[in-house]
Amino acid sequence: MLTDTTGEQFRLTAGGYEATITEAGAGLRELSHLGEPLVLSYGPDEPAPAAFGQLLIPWPNRVDHGRYTFEGTEYQLDLSEPELDCAIHGLVRWAPWRPVAYEPQSLTLTYGLHGSTGYPFRLDLGVTYTLDADSGLTVRVSARNAGTRPAPYAHGAHPYLTVGEPLDACVLTLPGRRYQPVDERMIPSGPPVGVAGTAYDFTTARRLGDQTVDVAFTDLARDADGRAWALLRGSRRGVRFWLDEAQPWLEVYTADRVPAASRRRGLGVEPMTGPPNALAGGTDLIRLAPQDSYTGSWGIVHG
Repeated sequence: MLTDTTGEQFRLTAGGYEATITEAGAGLRELSHLGEPLVLSYGPDEPAPAAFGQLLIPWPNRVDHGRYTFEGTEYQLDLSEPELDCAIHGLVRWAPWRPVAYEPQSLTLTYGLHGSTGYPFRLDLGVTYTLDADSGLTVRVSARNAGTRPAPYAHGAHPYLTVGEPLDACVLTLPGRRYQPVDERMIPSGPPVGVAGTAYDFTTARRLGDQTVDVAFTDLARDADGRAWALLRGSRRGVRFWLDEAQPWLEVYTADRVPAASRRRGLGVEPMTGPPNALAGGTDLIRLAPQDSYTGSWGIVHG
């Protein structure tokens, strides 16, 4: 299937899982298990609303005023979020990615990011989506510096978990033991703060109610395989999300400012290599030397 807006639609199936990936942005448009949606989706011929399922490269979240300095040179990005005077979510969300391997259970797409005024660096990007009957969806994102000088790099992704009912009635568990305070423009306003004793402590499962969440968590509790897990559970079913150690940050968003039909019906869980404003602030920013690569993985499973 080919659409004017998101391009070719790539379908994957395994066991009871089905997924749809778009040519535009290599985004996750749909994911379901036994017909039940696991992420908020959108139509094949409409732009992804509120970054639903998009890849965020070479920075996730916001860059304050779109300005940053790297190795002594200052750069100015386009202000893609003018209402907050920020550059948001990178440069590849709408770009056409190229499929290089496509099987019923797996898809790999690539994209060559060439330099621009605000980001004059060259990256070879790749993403592989894999479905498995037991482990659900695994997403592996990679970047290689294909240029001749070091490049600043960060990445993220923007799926919204859903259990088919409003978040207010759901129980949430998060691995974050610290969170990043932000100001009214969603830019970090100080160092990370421990969640204990705050409204952001979901280290023990509790009902979300009408609480609004739009912050990045770090100091993530991990299992023996190095994975940090988030769990959203409704009255009938649950959905789990994991991220590996390449991504020490997890932005969580209760979808309060998305189109009305989806508002507070999904939870944004965004694996990130760095916090908001990493490109300017430098926290956990990755310096990719020429030919160096960086890879991170995350996944979604029902239950």
